Amino acid sequence: MRLPSPGPDRAELEVEDLLKVVLVLVVIWLVLEVVSGVLGILAELLGPLRPLLGLAVVALIVLWLLDRV
Repeated sequence: MRLPSPGPDRAELEVEDLLKVVLVLVVIWLVLEVVSGVLGILAELLGPLRPLLGLAVVALIVLWLLDRV
């Protein structure tokens, strides 16, 4: 069984296109870093209230399932 030989158009990806891909990946990485930082600050501010927020969410879900909301 012979594998097809690569054609002359194998390396048609231009440098500008590759740089655009890298730029998009870096922008996504930076956005994820900012979002995780904001969520970290929010988690620190709401630290002691996290169990109460969880209980409130559970209570709302139970009330919704029982048609009490």
